[in-house]
Amino acid sequence: MADRYEIRLPALKIRQGEQAIFAFGVDGKRIHEFTTVSRVHRDDTELQGYQRPEVLSHIRAIRRYLESDGAMLPNAVVLAFDERVSFEASTDRSALDYVTSGELVIPVDESLPDDQKPAWLVDGQQRSAAIRDADLAEFAVAAVGFIAHGEAEQRSQFILVNNTRPLPKGLIHELLPNTEGHLPTAYAKKQLPARVLSALNFGNRTDGQPFATRIATPTMANGYIKDNSVLKMIENSLYDGALYQYRDPVDGTGNVDQMLLHLNYFWTVVAVTFPEAWNLPPKKSRLTHGAGIQAMGYVMDQLTDGVPATELPGLGLEATIAGLRSSCAWTSGTWDFGPEQARRWNGIQNTPNDVRLLTGHLLRALR
Repeated sequence: MADRYEIRLPALKIRQGEQAIFAFGVDGKRIHEFTTVSRVHRDDTELQGYQRPEVLSHIRAIRRYLESDGAMLPNAVVLAFDERVSFEASTDRSALDYVTSGELVIPVDESLPDDQKPAWLVDGQQRSAAIRDADLAEFAVAAVGFIAHGEAEQRSQFILVNNTRPLPKGLIHELLPNTEGHLPTAYAKKQLPARVLSALNFGNRTDGQPFATRIATPTMANGYIKDNSVLKMIENSLYDGALYQYRDPVDGTGNVDQMLLHLNYFWTVVAVTFPEAWNLPPKKSRLTHGAGIQAMGYVMDQLTDGVPATELPGLGLEATIAGLRSSCAWTSGTWDFGPEQARRWNGIQNTPNDVRLLTGHLLRALR
């Protein structure tokens, strides 16, 4: 291939007021032939560039996804061109006066340094790097470009493109149970806990399911126990507690029905033992607070680890949990954690230290 050549890509020119954007497809392996990344840095005190460094862990995760079957990147990368890039309209007229079909003509000069390439990557740095590194012959991506007049305009577009709020975690967790296909490792690990949480919440209280409709999610806002608190309790038990016995560690699947039976039995005992605290929101009860849910989850693991759900009625859990009453201050009074460690009932917060403090207190009270 010559040092200097043109890349011609079929494109649509879309008029937006006095500006125009260009929508086109391009092999992601070729993007770096004509684009560069404006890395943020300072020359003395003057800010230069606008892009953060590549996040290698993120790139590796995207690369693994791209190399899996059925991979798809529906989000377009965004490019800022300089005036060397041109658009040649075709003779075919569009029925829409704001859309013109044609070809985008991008000059490539391999002898130029990176910072003199005709395009800057405004959005899609990690994705394009993953495509570059992936063990694939090609991977076409959608792209949107515009002619920018200097770095200030590029930086403005970079801020606007990235000024979108990420999806709420709760919504992602609610979507996970019915999601198929490859997921990033962090989400794949939460898929089974999210499925169990969903089944707990959509149960029926009259059938002995204490969490039914009590867990607050984006689509069940009337619940008062935070979904993330229950999710953490399930996760802790699945990976290192009583629910582990129902999980296949090889493929990550599990027997959800047995998990539900296990959880519903234990937490029914908790709800019956502490009825007032169980029926109050976290502001008025530390039992339904994140710290209480997680700490009692560890109590469940301590008392029922390795015991199948069908054998739980024979453990005498009712008497054991009732024995905790004198050590608990879910809705009033004071927690006695030892010398000079008294806390008001609502002095426990949903922090790792306080969850550990409360868990240790409850586990010691069991002995």
